[in-house]
Amino acid sequence: MSSTPPKPNRGPSAGPENRRALVAAARQVFAADGFSAPLSAVAKRAGVGQGSLYRHFPDRLSLALAVLDENVGELEEHAGLPDATLDTLLDVVIDQALVTSPFVEAILGEGDDPRVIALGTRLDRLAHALHAKELAAHRIADHVEPDDILMAISMVGATLTRIPDSHRADTAARAKAMFRRSFGR
Repeated sequence: MSSTPPKPNRGPSAGPENRRALVAAARQVFAADGFSAPLSAVAKRAGVGQGSLYRHFPDRLSLALAVLDENVGELEEHAGLPDATLDTLLDVVIDQALVTSPFVEAILGEGDDPRVIALGTRLDRLAHALHAKELAAHRIADHVEPDDILMAISMVGATLTRIPDSHRADTAARAKAMFRRSFGR
């Protein structure tokens, strides 16, 4: 079994790079082996020691939140693009859902955690901004609320994480078509 050799210790200057490597490794390890995979496997995949892992992420939830924070950042970045629409945002959610379902599952019971609340607040702001943009462009009906957009994002993500790979593309296309019909003018 081959493994990535540990990186030479560069001290505090390596911190940001190590953190990025750990988040990327967590995506891979947990997507392949589930959220209960050993944290040592994440450190090994990232090419860092376990001490570095625990310095950045003192517990499993912290690691899950770091991955989801990146996802929300990607959604925010996408929603800020001039040509972003609800349809294109759902495409990003679909891509993310295929890799991050273990992380979403991990935070479901942590709704009172301030870090989870902060992620929810960011998603809420994103939904409100996209809602205003879609209304102004006349791409959604007046009856659609920002919470409807949040529900659509949640439903697509949750559904895709629970079905076999072979059905995901068709299910994603059907979900997007359903939202278009429900939200359209």
